[in-house]
Amino acid sequence: MAKRIVILGAGESGAGAAVLAQKQGFDTFVSDMSLIKDKYKNMLNERGIQWEEGRHTEELILNADEVIKSPGIPNDAPMILKLKEQGTPIISEIEFAGRYTNAKMICITGSNGKTTTTSLIDRIFKKAGLNVGLAGNIGQSLAYQVAECNYDYYVIELSSFQLDNMYKFHANIAVLMNITPDHLDRYDYKMQNYVDAKFRIIQNQTDNDAFIFWNDDPVIQKELHKYGIHGHYYPFAEKKEEGLAAFVEQNKVYFTKPIEFNMEQEELALTGTHNLFNSMAAGISANIAGIRKECIREALSDFKGVEHRLEKVTRVRGVDYINDSKATNVNSCWYALNSMKTKTVLILGGKDKGNDYNEIADLVKEKCSGLIFLGLHNEKLHDFFDGFGLPIADVQSMKDAVDAAYRMAKKGETVLLSPCCASFDLFKSYEDRGDQFKELSLIHI
Repeated sequence: MAKRIVILGAGESGAGAAVLAQKQGFDTFVSDMSLIKDKYKNMLNERGIQWEEGRHTEELILNADEVIKSPGIPNDAPMILKLKEQGTPIISEIEFAGRYTNAKMICITGSNGKTTTTSLIDRIFKKAGLNVGLAGNIGQSLAYQVAECNYDYYVIELSSFQLDNMYKFHANIAVLMNITPDHLDRYDYKMQNYVDAKFRIIQNQTDNDAFIFWNDDPVIQKELHKYGIHGHYYPFAEKKEEGLAAFVEQNKVYFTKPIEFNMEQEELALTGTHNLFNSMAAGISANIAGIRKECIREALSDFKGVEHRLEKVTRVRGVDYINDSKATNVNSCWYALNSMKTKTVLILGGKDKGNDYNEIADLVKEKCSGLIFLGLHNEKLHDFFDGFGLPIADVQSMKDAVDAAYRMAKKGETVLLSPCCASFDLFKSYEDRGDQFKELSLIHI
């Protein structure tokens, strides 16, 4: 009798896991408390995979030999607690997919910079002609690609939620960009729990593997010694010091190992300190993979950027509109504000994740000419920012936010959507939030 695999959640991750489970000969069932998108229903129906939506039927789930949980489902959801109570193993889609491929895994996590760094690495590997798939939080699910494709490398963006349910998965190259408070509502508001989740990216590494990290991150430095790291260290930082794999000196970016080379900082396609670190991490990853330095230089110099991350939308009446909807935590907003060259009308707000706005207080005072609070519950924002003496608009739709920004911003200024918060109070996703911002900004042209 075939082992029974139940997948909870039928988005990109869950549907992909179902395709792979069925291909591996498991008795496969998919259950989603929400409605399943037609795209994923068709994927399941075409393969004769059983599914349900709008409910979790206990007798169809609690008999599972193993459960694959989509990352968006909290660990304290009622069905998860029942499964844990009876001892049913619960794993992530990434953990499951890793069992069925021998491809090299390049895995990226961090509170900020994940998507850009992942996209950069993918771009370099493709430019080098390598057979590579892009997975995790971007691209198709890893499980689907393992089932349907035959890649030699996977470049995978991993959130802490995905890492939570990974146990034996092995990253050949692990990249940890930084750790700042984020998603604390999922971690009992304990920073250590979140840190432990991020460091799971290096579990199971061997002496043949690589661990790339930002050397100046105070949390990483404080926590490094706790986790029994076996991979080779490849730290990077802005200024030269002993043992770095990448640094900047006299406006040049130096890569030191395994192959030494350098490039002019101004040649980097992406500007700003945060993007400098993203480019370093990507360059080191490619260097470790044996990609020619000429190819790395070229890819880092012609990369077009990532949608919803400091994305220039338009200029209206001399005002620039920038979409940074992917800034779902305070530290991301800090980087965005820090990169602004003009006075800025900042749109922020949404589903708060235990945010501490002190991190951006000085930059808001220095850079902002106005604030727009976009959310169902803006009380915390008012409590913190009302005393700054800036014009404030309180809105509950993107249309009202863009209209308020249009009235508030003066010629030569910038309107920046960098919310600090999750999108789920008013929007389907950060993509939906960013798309609405772009569409409505263009109406004012």
